[in-house]
Amino acid sequence: MKKEIEVFDYANEIMKAVKTGVLLTTKADGKVNAMTISWGTLGIEWAKPIFTVFVRENRFTKHQLDLNPEFTINIPYGAFDKAILGACGTKSGHTADKIKELNLTLETPNNISVPGIKELPLTLECKVVYKQKQDEREVTEENKHTFYPKDVDGSFHGANRDFHTAYYGEIVSAYIIE
Repeated sequence: MKKEIEVFDYANEIMKAVKTGVLLTTKADGKVNAMTISWGTLGIEWAKPIFTVFVRENRFTKHQLDLNPEFTINIPYGAFDKAILGACGTKSGHTADKIKELNLTLETPNNISVPGIKELPLTLECKVVYKQKQDEREVTEENKHTFYPKDVDGSFHGANRDFHTAYYGEIVSAYIIE
């Protein structure tokens, strides 16, 4: 069962959760994938409620979003297993079925094709209305040094060496899975 909510009534809870991690869930080619994110914005653009996510170029999630421009944001609300965020932040959807491995419960969506995740029940259903790749020339040197170092090798095919694409998702439904 879902309790419909007014998203901005929960803005404080949403943005506090983003700081420590929420799931960005995608679905394409029949595969549901969830990735932990801690960068995101909640706001209004084009007179619509928007949640913007930032996804590195080499992530499986970007591939999924480019095939199907819809996503859910799955936010902890109440007690939850922190191992979910850990696993979804360290494993790649290229090689792992995180939904199956973590035995996550998928919730049928209201308005899009991407499900919610019951274990992180505060859910935003989003349709991409705009996307833009970051322009490396416009990122400050301090942020390049901190967030895009060229001298690290990550677990995701050179992670931290590539920039992000911003996906602006119109929030078309918001609820808490009960």
